[in-house]
Amino acid sequence: MVGNGSAKSVGGELADGLAQRIISRADGVYADTAAAGRAFQAAVDGVFTEGNCFAGLNYARFIKLLFGIGPELPADEAQVRFADEIVPFNPARRALYRAARIEAGCAEYYFEPVFIEDPENPFASEVPAQLTLDEFIADMWLKGIRFGIDIAAVRAAISSGKSDRVIVARALPATAGQPAVINEVSDDLHRNDAPRQLASGKLDLMSFQNRFPQIKANARLLHKVPRKLGVAGVDLAGLALEPAIPPDLDLQPLAGPGMRIEHTAEGEFMVASADGFLNVDTASGQLSVGDKIVSYEGVSGRTTGNLQLTGDYEEFGEIQEKRVVEGENITVHADVFGNLVSRGGTISLSNNLVGGSAANARGDIRIKGVASSATVQAAFGEVTLGRAENCVISGTRVTIDHAVNCEIIADVLTLGQAEGCAIAARTVKVGAAGPRRQLEMLVYALVPDDARLNDVILQLQERVELFNMLAATRQAELDTLQNEPEVRKYVMLASKIRKKELTLTAEQVPQFQKMALAVGSQLKAIGKLSLEVKSAQAEGKSGAQLIAQLMEQKNASSGTSSVEIGELRGDVTVRTMRFNPDGSSVYHLPVKEIKARLRNGQQLGEQIAVGSAGAICWSSV
Repeated sequence: MVGNGSAKSVGGELADGLAQRIISRADGVYADTAAAGRAFQAAVDGVFTEGNCFAGLNYARFIKLLFGIGPELPADEAQVRFADEIVPFNPARRALYRAARIEAGCAEYYFEPVFIEDPENPFASEVPAQLTLDEFIADMWLKGIRFGIDIAAVRAAISSGKSDRVIVARALPATAGQPAVINEVSDDLHRNDAPRQLASGKLDLMSFQNRFPQIKANARLLHKVPRKLGVAGVDLAGLALEPAIPPDLDLQPLAGPGMRIEHTAEGEFMVASADGFLNVDTASGQLSVGDKIVSYEGVSGRTTGNLQLTGDYEEFGEIQEKRVVEGENITVHADVFGNLVSRGGTISLSNNLVGGSAANARGDIRIKGVASSATVQAAFGEVTLGRAENCVISGTRVTIDHAVNCEIIADVLTLGQAEGCAIAARTVKVGAAGPRRQLEMLVYALVPDDARLNDVILQLQERVELFNMLAATRQAELDTLQNEPEVRKYVMLASKIRKKELTLTAEQVPQFQKMALAVGSQLKAIGKLSLEVKSAQAEGKSGAQLIAQLMEQKNASSGTSSVEIGELRGDVTVRTMRFNPDGSSVYHLPVKEIKARLRNGQQLGEQIAVGSAGAICWSSV
């Protein structure tokens, strides 16, 4: 027995497996919604194969349980009624039903008057009979038609009693999907060769609105509309008709340099990674954004004036005197007489830098030719030079083959040959060094001066200790006040009243108020002491944090300073030069300050060595 009623069919008890999926009750036949689909199909097949059919069948709900197609089932019901009862399908009546002709996903049935033997008079002629919808559904199931019966058409054909061919079932074709497509979402993808309109309203016939499309960083250019998969259909036998998978598109192969693919809630987009010029490869359809501008005309007051570029720049012509080129990753193949300013990347010169400057805020500077009477400064980068004459040079790491009459300061300095230079670094390595005419050769080993920093740390430690003592003293006074019996009693009562754990009667209110007046001075003192304790603790914590920062600076600047000169070719003086390890750069200084320190720095440190021949090797450890 299953459910609230009998699980018996007319022909006998249902098998245990079927009874778990189809429940026959006094008020109808129910299906377990958890067993919908293949499990329910097997149960239904068992009912029909055993010679039964469903009377009063709700066909729409029946199909939903079988194949998941049709109106939704009640969401709050674990068992759904789909028929009135299970009744036997008499073999004699089964013989009344013909086979249907199936063609092109449709089943055609020929309806005509039917006759059956009279069970009370088997020797008499057959008597007229009538088909029933429930039997028709069961018979078609056993003949392989399990889906798509047109209930209205079958009911009408049976009611008419006429001979007629009727389409009684149709397969549900699969719904085709939609292929993925790519849509343009930016107007900047195309050139605009219309004349540029000036602020005055006039047209500049020598300029175009947008001859070379420029793209802003994070601008969306293309949007991929994803493919939409089709919906599976069902054939007459109840088998799934899978739709063809629509073609897909991949944005990634179309994204060249300077592009990225973003997946957002709005969809998949091709987005520019940086500001730059748009390039389209007509062969592959690949889009790229390049921030590098290539010029062959040079930079001068007549042709270009000063340039302020948003990206990389490559120049094959000369950069004239006093012209300024600002950008990133600046590459020049001709001589430079002007000033190069890079926000990052690399400044690379194939020829010479004469009378100008090269400054890089975050990157390296490489000069293959000669730097003469120039300034070369890499705030956070390396400087590599072939030959330098009368230059001021600074950088994190400086490497020069031959330096003459230069002022150089760095963290690590490597020179092949130095003549008449004033140089300073934490680590100095020179192959050969000597004076140049009237200019002496000065070498400084940068050594951190911890005295001032140690003094500041000591003062801070004393200050933190004082605040900690003050906090402890005030806390002791606070504890004494809070432990007074009257104060403790009042605070306990006030806390309970505030938390509504205790409610005062009208007679108790005046007594509570008197108690508050009695301890009023102590409460004020407690509040003041609490503020003083918190203030002292905050000052102590702030001082401790500052001490930790200063210790970190001290540790970062600590290390070995060294000077190594392989060959002395004349008088060379080596001294220490102390610097304040306050976390600032030792070498990123203005040009005038670098000259002043290096040429007039004899009094800044102790003398390490003086010599005119041999070699020097010194270390601070």
